[in-house]
Amino acid sequence: MLRVAVPNKGALAEKAAQMLREAGYRQRTDPKDLVCQDVGNDIEFFYLRPKDIATYVGSGDLDVGITGRDLLIDSGAPAEEVMDLDFGRATFRFAARPEDVDDVRELGGHRIATAYPGLVERHLADLGIEAEVTRLDGAVENAIRLGVADVVADVVETGTTLRQAGLVVFGEPLLRSAAVLVRRAGAPAHPQSDQLLRRLHGVLVARRYVMLTYDVPAALLDRASALTPGIESPTVSPLHREGWVAVQAMVPREDVHRIMDELYDLGARAILVTTLHACRL
Repeated sequence: MLRVAVPNKGALAEKAAQMLREAGYRQRTDPKDLVCQDVGNDIEFFYLRPKDIATYVGSGDLDVGITGRDLLIDSGAPAEEVMDLDFGRATFRFAARPEDVDDVRELGGHRIATAYPGLVERHLADLGIEAEVTRLDGAVENAIRLGVADVVADVVETGTTLRQAGLVVFGEPLLRSAAVLVRRAGAPAHPQSDQLLRRLHGVLVARRYVMLTYDVPAALLDRASALTPGIESPTVSPLHREGWVAVQAMVPREDVHRIMDELYDLGARAILVTTLHACRL
């Protein structure tokens, strides 16, 4: 039985559970449950603190897990990223008062406060910079005002919270994080883990693509196919109406309305969009 670590609370937990359900796996119905067995799929889910998941997986106590790339790196555990799950995205940046520090090259010898010391220390080591890193749980925006640090390293979305504290971000991002599937580094393949990967990949594709069908004159098929090449190639079927064909192809969800407009202008008709729930490619 495959043993999978899943976040037990927060937005990461909700989106991970939703994705697993879309992939056909049973999930807990009571948020207080810490274990959920899906006997039909030969898989068992353990609901853990997101920060602990990489440690459990890296130790081999659990086979795979879903956590943040930031938490994986910060843990220092012998676990590796297997798949980007395309949710929970975050950007980590340095910030300080502009009169104090405004260049990453000036970080040497300064005090840096962060909730992710492992991540920051690794980044500084890669840059060859020596600085004092202080761990703070939770928000770090006030660390400079309170005299605990000269610089903070934190998640930055709009930067509003940092600006309210009189801070300005500088330098390139330390990391662009996202929810990821992880496994123990060097672990042998597990039969159910390959199935899990295929299913999660199918969910990602289904979220990114829709199925587009339309009728078009056969004389315009090449031009229409150029607009809808599909994953491999479009499916083309003859219509009872002489000189017309029906076309079916997967297209990126974000481009579907532009493609529909261009197909209509080309001469296609009966243009329909169907949502995908799952797929295997």
